Amino acid sequence: MLLDPVWQLIVVCALATFATRLLPFVALYRQADHPLILHLGRYLPPAVMLILVIYALRDFTPLAGDWQLNMGDDGLPLVLASLLVAGLHLWRRNALLSIVLGTASYMLMVQLSWVG
Repeated sequence: MLLDPVWQLIVVCALATFATRLLPFVALYRQADHPLILHLGRYLPPAVMLILVIYALRDFTPLAGDWQLNMGDDGLPLVLASLLVAGLHLWRRNALLSIVLGTASYMLMVQLSWVG
């Protein structure tokens, strides 16, 4: 069973993925207190989150041509989930909780075809 080429490919891909995740920690072990590493550790996570928010909201147009609210198939769930994420993060200051509950609420609203 493990000699099957598909399993070998899966093992090689898993090892390559693990190695790419491990390599920065091994390579930068001695430079943990370097100012550049500290700067990246402080400012990179919020920058990545901002890029994800911009990507998620890229197609959302809140106003239509005649200044009416434009709530398409996923407009209201998108707005509600975004407000939930912002509120949860301001309240609990826990990014993981905000992301998980915001994603779950959006997917629940979309999968249940709950549109405004």
